[in-house]
Amino acid sequence: MSDDLTLPDFNRWLGVLSKLKVDPARGVAPHKPIMLLVVCDLAEEGKLTDAMLRRDGDLVFRFSSYWRIVVERRRTRPDAKLPFFHLRTDGVWTPLELDGRPAHDRGHAVFARLNDSFRRCVNDASFRTVARRTLIARYFEPGERAELYSLAGLEVPPDDVAAADATRFLESNESDAKRDAKFSVRVLPAYNYTCALTRYRMVAADGTTAVDAAHIHQFTKGGSNHPTNGIALGKTAHWLFDHGFWSITAELRIIVADDRFEEIGDEAYLLKKMAGRELLRPLSAHFLPDPECLAWHRRHHKFEH
Repeated sequence: MSDDLTLPDFNRWLGVLSKLKVDPARGVAPHKPIMLLVVCDLAEEGKLTDAMLRRDGDLVFRFSSYWRIVVERRRTRPDAKLPFFHLRTDGVWTPLELDGRPAHDRGHAVFARLNDSFRRCVNDASFRTVARRTLIARYFEPGERAELYSLAGLEVPPDDVAAADATRFLESNESDAKRDAKFSVRVLPAYNYTCALTRYRMVAADGTTAVDAAHIHQFTKGGSNHPTNGIALGKTAHWLFDHGFWSITAELRIIVADDRFEEIGDEAYLLKKMAGRELLRPLSAHFLPDPECLAWHRRHHKFEH
């Protein structure tokens, strides 16, 4: 994420994209999500350098091309005017008539003045990646997603990652126990029940394990339950991580705050000896730790100033 963007902006707009006001009749209407995927494409091509977006032939062609993916469930003709006008209700932009006055019906909405905060976010590559994953997972059916991921230049994630993408930026009303169980069942198998720090693996015959699903950006401090905000850690490694005695670089190397503690024991188990080692990676790249979460952990525990 660019330095001039703040995490609250990033999360606020991803929250908006997660709860778009869409027509639920005959299944979730895909008009707004498709238009936002088009906007991501335009931003990637450097075409959102100012606040004005025009409903021109290029935009309509792109919208119609995406519509072909959902045509089996929405047999109506694609109409870019609908989302171009109605995205105003989500605060993404203000539709305008040709003379620059606010448009009051979709037929007269020729321009859109983008919300400045949204425009800055969508021009950021890391935001676009998460936005596309959120939109595809949340508003499209499983049979449509593979083609949409391909069009967006993204790998098709496993079903459990897609499920987490769909709700990552929504407020959850689930109980703590249910939320923790979902998090653990995604994170621990991804690391084959192996501590990412020590590489110790243990699963008992009754299904219990000595390894925890640890949040990188602590949940109580605003972190999510998305599996990329988690790593598998043994009990001691988890406690040391949460208390800031070690952290992880962007290159997934172990960094240790060796001036904050003393330790004695077998050298194979000493934390200070692990500095510089590579973190154990998950079995699938889709579960790799989120760089933004890692950066939060380093900042929060003063590994970066």
